[in-house]
Amino acid sequence: MVKQRFALLSDFVDAIMRRDGRRTGGGSATQEALSRPATERISVACKVLMARIGDAARVAVAEQALAAYAELDEPEKRAFFRMLLNDYGVDPADIRKAYQEWDQKQDDTAASALFQAVEPKRQSLLRRLNLAPGATLKLVRMRSDLLRAMRDAPELEAVDLDFAHLLSSWFNRGFLRMQRIDWNSSAAILERIMRYESVHPMQGWEDLRRRLNPHDRRMFAFFHPATGDEPLIFVEVALTQGVPDAISTILTAPEPDAPVEADTAVFYSINNSLPGLKGVSFGNFLIKQVASELSAELSGLTRFVTLSPAPGFARWLEAQDSERARALKEALDRRDWITDEKNIERLRPEVEAFAARYFVTARNKAGAPPDPVARFHLGNGASAWRLNWPADRSEHALKAAHGLMINYLYELAAIEAQHERFVRDGTVTHGPSLADALRRLSGED
Repeated sequence: MVKQRFALLSDFVDAIMRRDGRRTGGGSATQEALSRPATERISVACKVLMARIGDAARVAVAEQALAAYAELDEPEKRAFFRMLLNDYGVDPADIRKAYQEWDQKQDDTAASALFQAVEPKRQSLLRRLNLAPGATLKLVRMRSDLLRAMRDAPELEAVDLDFAHLLSSWFNRGFLRMQRIDWNSSAAILERIMRYESVHPMQGWEDLRRRLNPHDRRMFAFFHPATGDEPLIFVEVALTQGVPDAISTILTAPEPDAPVEADTAVFYSINNSLPGLKGVSFGNFLIKQVASELSAELSGLTRFVTLSPAPGFARWLEAQDSERARALKEALDRRDWITDEKNIERLRPEVEAFAARYFVTARNKAGAPPDPVARFHLGNGASAWRLNWPADRSEHALKAAHGLMINYLYELAAIEAQHERFVRDGTVTHGPSLADALRRLSGED
């Protein structure tokens, strides 16, 4: 059996090398190795990558492994991830041996050996897969598949931790390049921007052109050398006089024919383009660099704010076990307030009170704010500054947040201190309007 398995690996390497013109000859073994099912080819390729082969062969095998992965269907991908979990983890015996060696010597050599023993083998496998041309982007998309598979297979979290660890290193913000996006950017980039915009989807090329109008708009994106023209994250900015309290004032604003004299830069849409980079943080870097770029260009800017959605507010409110919360939810669900200003004013104090609790004091099971957008901005050093309701009356926003939005304030001199307080103590810096709204719930329960 061992000889048979070795012959298969040898045939596989020979087949790839001959296919790529690195060797001459061929034969039935070559054809048979490359015609095996994708599930078998990727399994064999992973074994080959972890074996002793030359650099040229390793690149070629990595390329074939990723090509085989691209042929897998969803169940086969889940099986592949389970293979990574079960066959490319750690060896307890190796860890015990390395620890005993370190415990005796306690020197750098023993520590290095212990580190190698506790690192799952799949991390080394992923690094070797990354040798193939264009592999980095393919591995990001592979992680996207993994995150989807984890919905039904949470035990794959250990595999995801290894992906996240490596991607955080590969996408270190020092490697990222910021680029302003305008109407002269390449068509490929502009098409991707339209496709990836998920906060406020674009309605076609004319909508994109409006969002790139240099008189009152800016757009910036970050790129990585390994992903070419694929934007990793991009931010859309509106230049306004004053802080807007509704998204319609931005999305449907008349198009100016001359530069506006703006005092506020509004980050109204921030998109992570690649789901496979979930949890890889470079937002703080982007926002600070965009703010610095805008400050240098436009000396009249005095404020940097967001107009952000609250995608988890409706779900959180529904989970609150109090009569006040249930009454508010029922009133909001009826939606008769949408076109009734008197009803809006009647509901506003309660909406703002519960919204303030949601943003400032509520915590999820992990001890973090329940809102994902809040975690992003608060973790990047912003303060929860002003509640806006109703600020977005689109069907999606009504369903997810009952139309609620919020302005986060970026005070450049305070970003680092507020970031540290949030990370260290969970402190949510917030404006006086949220403090007032919180007091309306004092005494409840």
